[in-house]
Amino acid sequence: MSIIENISVVEDVTLVSLKDSPADIGLISSIFQMIADAGIDVDMISQTPHHSKMPDLSFTISDDDFSKILEIMAQLRQLNPDLKLTIQNGNCKISVFGEGMKGTPGVAVKVFNALNKANADIIMITTSEVDISMLVSKHDLDAVLECLNEIQ
Repeated sequence: MSIIENISVVEDVTLVSLKDSPADIGLISSIFQMIADAGIDVDMISQTPHHSKMPDLSFTISDDDFSKILEIMAQLRQLNPDLKLTIQNGNCKISVFGEGMKGTPGVAVKVFNALNKANADIIMITTSEVDISMLVSKHDLDAVLECLNEIQ
């Protein structure tokens, strides 16, 4: 049985990042409430460890919701002009899944070596015990899939 059971792809993904955002769960909650109220589904979420009171917060949405997120980000900038926002569309999420990944050392290094072989820029990584999801530029998709399929 292979440790990696499945590789899936979601195309047309937008990355939204708030740089140096306040480490305030109330603010984070209100941001995600605005997004939910707009009917936008959030997928990957990553927050840098805060060595100060200003970590970075990033999340992904569908490119289909690009105009809606622009409106929300404009509202956020009005509420807090100091927020540094970036939005990048045209990405793909690649997820490597396998129940056998749980408790198996070295799976991440195999995946990362494959990404290195593909010479791909990894924009974001999120994980669980049985999943490694990576956000890559759309132009890197084929090379990444080819290299990942070699380790499957």
